Amino acid sequence: SSSAGYDSLPMEEQRSGLPGRRNRLPRWLSLSAFLLFFACFALYTFLNVGKWLTIQDSVQNAQAIIVLSGGLPVRAIEAAQIYHQGYAQEIWLTAPAEPRASLAALGIPYEGEEDYSREILEHEGVPSESIRVLSPPILNTADEIRAVDSELQVAGGKTVIIVTSKAHTRRVRALWKKLVKGRYQAVVRPATNDSFDAAHWWRNTHDALDVVREVLGLLNVWAGLPLRPAAFAPFASL
Repeated sequence: SSSAGYDSLPMEEQRSGLPGRRNRLPRWLSLSAFLLFFACFALYTFLNVGKWLTIQDSVQNAQAIIVLSGGLPVRAIEAAQIYHQGYAQEIWLTAPAEPRASLAALGIPYEGEEDYSREILEHEGVPSESIRVLSPPILNTADEIRAVDSELQVAGGKTVIIVTSKAHTRRVRALWKKLVKGRYQAVVRPATNDSFDAAHWWRNTHDALDVVREVLGLLNVWAGLPLRPAAFAPFASL
């Protein structure tokens, strides 16, 4: 009976001595094709994530130009250029809580980042009366957006122009949508002179750290901001 069963197999399987070989071959081909597709997708994502992180809205008239903390001096310079183009009559600065608080506890005087941003703006020809510092002090970008949201409720405007670093732009937009929920419009603009190389971000540690930080920050936003801000965030984009 065993020989009869063998004789009933297709001729090619009799020759190979491996029943089902013809059926297993496409599975390996499918797995190989999937792995090849996954590898190509991973490579494409790796090469283009820097470009994906960088967005730029069309500039338009606004209540104010917001300079997010970090990125001295290029963010403030970009804000001054937009101001001189006549898109807004005020520039708003945010005031990081750190390292001012930690240094004050040691009795060490510290001129805040917002003070340097103000000096840069005045150096670029922005009148001092057109510059405002928002309160309260902030720890991260989410705090900055909440401060702008609160200020808009008082000022009565509907649109602001937010200036930040190139890699930080997509996360700023995501945070704005999540926290402001359509009450106001934000025009997100990257600093033109920011050195971030979106097409070759892996070539230096500064750009690579920017990408890693921004991707992790976006994951935190999409997850509902479960992670709390650190007391001191020394990076360029809080």
